[in-house]
Amino acid sequence: MSEFVLEMRGVCKSFPGVKALDHAQLQLRPGTVHALMGENGAGKSTLMKCMFGIYSMDEGEIYIDGNKVEIKDPLDALGKGIAMVHQELQPIPARTIGENIYLGRYPLKKALGFFPIVDHKKMYDDAAEVLKKVRMDFDPRQKLGELSISQMQSVEIAKAVSANCRVLILDEPTSSLTQNEVEALFRIVEDLKKDGVAIVYISHKMDEILRISDEVTIMRDGQYIGTWAAKELTTDFIITKMVGRELTNLYPKRENVPGEVVFEVEDFTSINPKSFRHVNFNVRKGEILGVAGLVGAQRTELMEGIFGTRSHTTGKITYQGRELKINRPKDAIDQGIAMLTEDRRGSGIMGVLSVADNISIASLNQYVDHGIVLNTKKINDLVEDNRRKMNIKTPSGKTLIQSLSGGNQQKVLIGRWLANNPEVLILDEPTRGIDVGAKYEIYCIIADLAKAGKSIIMISSEMGELIGMSDRIMVMCDGRVTGFVDGGEANQENIMALATQFE
Repeated sequence: MSEFVLEMRGVCKSFPGVKALDHAQLQLRPGTVHALMGENGAGKSTLMKCMFGIYSMDEGEIYIDGNKVEIKDPLDALGKGIAMVHQELQPIPARTIGENIYLGRYPLKKALGFFPIVDHKKMYDDAAEVLKKVRMDFDPRQKLGELSISQMQSVEIAKAVSANCRVLILDEPTSSLTQNEVEALFRIVEDLKKDGVAIVYISHKMDEILRISDEVTIMRDGQYIGTWAAKELTTDFIITKMVGRELTNLYPKRENVPGEVVFEVEDFTSINPKSFRHVNFNVRKGEILGVAGLVGAQRTELMEGIFGTRSHTTGKITYQGRELKINRPKDAIDQGIAMLTEDRRGSGIMGVLSVADNISIASLNQYVDHGIVLNTKKINDLVEDNRRKMNIKTPSGKTLIQSLSGGNQQKVLIGRWLANNPEVLILDEPTRGIDVGAKYEIYCIIADLAKAGKSIIMISSEMGELIGMSDRIMVMCDGRVTGFVDGGEANQENIMALATQFE
């Protein structure tokens, strides 16, 4: 009997123009958490999709308990005890929790002697047991759409447990969770470890990796770099192995010098009484204004109100003393405001379109000849300019954006807005779900924009990022601005004191 519940050996996988995996490997022991780390585009998710049967391998072998197996598709993977909770959840909100858990493998009973129908009683009884196992006290008959994102994620884990999985893949499981929800997830993970489940844990959060993992495998450019016991590792060692070089500073040296106030928001109040209210702030030319706050502080909602995707009842927005009338995003874009949204997949990229389409979509009017014909040469020049300036890793402008890594998708979206040459750029969680190397590249882009005189508003839930990149930090709590902290004086204590200043 092998000491490994699952092994992957010599895995290769290519897509048009790129070799995603180059003889990668992985060995999983039962009852352990095995972290899989690497930069965006290192091949982590591709390797897991090969394990789960979403992709077929070009080369390579998979062994379960020392026996070579072939995994044809996700249903086959589930049958072999492999389950996966994806970073981007795909729930069916209109159906019940129980139906989501047993989707595609409903328990059946015979009606009228031989017609098979779904055995709803057994399904809901079994779902209740599984939910109890993952510490979820919910009625399995409740509609899934009534749950929060974190609760839906727990349902996905319950789905994996219901299949009696021996290997569970968690892809960026905490990217949208609060700290309390993260702790709840970790308790579930510990319970699964005790049951002998091998857990593959993909995350860019170093503190989580060092806390919860037993072993860490690092990949780079589709290749296996090595596996180490987590207790032997440091953050610096992991970063060096991930990026292939030492990063002496997490944040670039900034040379921007904030000038006069150019952008002002006065008495801005949402049409929703539970959202932002009576907000006042300004941004100077060449300044990076960080926006801090806990979950529910209404930071995103405020910026969406400014950008015209949410309605407001009172308030005034001015740029260089001129009042702006913004009722929809097009009004904001026409007046030099751009917004990089928090949800990259939901409201950012258009996955079925190419990189070129995604970069040019917000500025197509600049690339039309004679009012009707798109100038593809100008669009291709725009794509190449962005590839060069921002180091976007893509085989070509014709590549579908959904095939790029998260960090490269984010750089494409930044390029989309920069094509309009905005004066005010709102960045909502610009580095969420992005590895440390790609983060540094995006930080450099932000620093260069500020140096060029652009006004940057940056929302972030990472305290270190706010402190490391901001000239000033505006703190919100429960829809209100509770104070400002100068970048040079910012620390976790004074930011958290303002972030918890409830009325």
